[in-house]
Amino acid sequence: MSELQIKIIHKPDSQKPFVIIDKPAGLPSAPLNENDTNNAFYQAAKLFPELIEVQGKKTIEHGLLHRLDTATAGLMIIAATQECYAFLQEEQKENRIIKTYTAECGCGLPRRFAPRNDEMGENMTITSYFRPFGPGRKEVRPVFPKDSEIALKKVEKKVLYTTNITIKKINKEKNTALVECTITNGYRHQVRCHLAWCGLPVIGDIIYNTQAKEDALKNKSTEQMHFCASKIQFEYPEGDLNSYDRKDTWT
Repeated sequence: MSELQIKIIHKPDSQKPFVIIDKPAGLPSAPLNENDTNNAFYQAAKLFPELIEVQGKKTIEHGLLHRLDTATAGLMIIAATQECYAFLQEEQKENRIIKTYTAECGCGLPRRFAPRNDEMGENMTITSYFRPFGPGRKEVRPVFPKDSEIALKKVEKKVLYTTNITIKKINKEKNTALVECTITNGYRHQVRCHLAWCGLPVIGDIIYNTQAKEDALKNKSTEQMHFCASKIQFEYPEGDLNSYDRKDTWT
């Protein structure tokens, strides 16, 4: 059994047949194959076997509505009935599921997207396409509609992704910022990448934070990434708003 264990935030019932789990950082969201047991979905299905009966887009993921990166902790939705899965899939397709991420970021670094100041509560919005980048295509890079034709040709999926960013608090002594981000449609590493492009790389992010990456390459100890999926909001059934918060973040 994995030492990393999910927490159950909501158990499925007849009125709300879905599971809300809190996945720890370091645990994969979904199985790689049918025999993979080291993942959040497997742990949830052991507790609620009805999850196995749901047929999803990917057979081995069943009613899993979305995934989080392995390094990211936070909230996920798993449908427990086929009807619930179909409804929430449509809600997700129509950008009606709101996902909130909380991060502690470095600040004061060169920005590559937009000007900003250091006032608490500042709001920013960044919208871009994405393209794979680097060895093994393990990273992504934003591509903006006004970028060159060469850059735009590297975009595989011509869908625009938006991250709404609010700076909640600045710590001038540590030169860090507590940031809250919301999205309704998501791409791999979207929020972390967009934050880095705004000069707000997530502390401990060994992919998009240059200092954390350098420390990892030098085999220095690195902090756990200060980033989590902290809140999720959606309707089920139609007209009934569900809102779940992750209480025990590093903040």
